[in-house]
Amino acid sequence: MQIDPKKLIGETTEYDKKRSVETKQVKSWLKSVSAFANSSGGTLIWGITNENEIIGLEDAESDAEFISETIKTKIDSMPSINLWSYVKI
Repeated sequence: MQIDPKKLIGETTEYDKKRSVETKQVKSWLKSVSAFANSSGGTLIWGITNENEIIGLEDAESDAEFISETIKTKIDSMPSINLWSYVKI
């Protein structure tokens, strides 16, 4: 499912926006992953502000690997996840 992040307003039960991948405070975004996994699903979007400014991630490939590994090791019963990124041009 492709989402146009510029059309997303605020945060809802369907998606959550994160400026960056918080590597020291993973609980802040793992709560959203867990909530989405225990409901009808949802989308976490990193590299975007609450004001819809796409700022991107410094190292999207490394961040995606960190996100995936963290979910695998911290959440029992691995949820189904899809990781993809936008490229800011």
